[in-house]
Amino acid sequence: MGRHTRALRPVEDQEVVVVEPNDASDDLAKALYQEFGGSLMAFALRLTGHDRQWAEDVVQETLIKAWRNADKLDRRPEMLRAWLFTVARRTVIDGWRSRSVRPQELEEIESDAITVSDESDRTLAAMIVYEALQGLSPEQREAIQQTYLRDRTVNEVAATLGVPPGTIKSRIHHAVRALRRALRERG
Repeated sequence: MGRHTRALRPVEDQEVVVVEPNDASDDLAKALYQEFGGSLMAFALRLTGHDRQWAEDVVQETLIKAWRNADKLDRRPEMLRAWLFTVARRTVIDGWRSRSVRPQELEEIESDAITVSDESDRTLAAMIVYEALQGLSPEQREAIQQTYLRDRTVNEVAATLGVPPGTIKSRIHHAVRALRRALRERG
């Protein structure tokens, strides 16, 4: 430990980190790191999803906050440990929040690798489906439009058109078979 810091001494079966009032704050930081650094690092690693660099930053920031608040800290080991772990947890939470707010950093992409989406395939497919739909009877086309495109149930379509649900099911069945044939023929 530091030259002015006494070793940990037992008090009622507990160890207490004793730092003389005239000791430098950095002696406290060193003592805290020696005593709690390993367990604090393991804790930070778990919280950061095993991101070692981020965990090291969390430990460093936690110890800096301890150094800045040296005169306010309760020196009992269980209290120091609780304070350090709370500060580390809050630091990680702040990190998660700030990462979710700002855009994720991306690597620079070469201009040759950039592709522009081409809607021509989608347009061509829509035209082929439209042509295939035109080959259906008006009743079949209405049944397909109402159920598939307007997302209505067979019973709703039957009630709207004033025909039994079985008739709608039959129209859909025959329409789907006809569409498959027509689309197969068109490739």
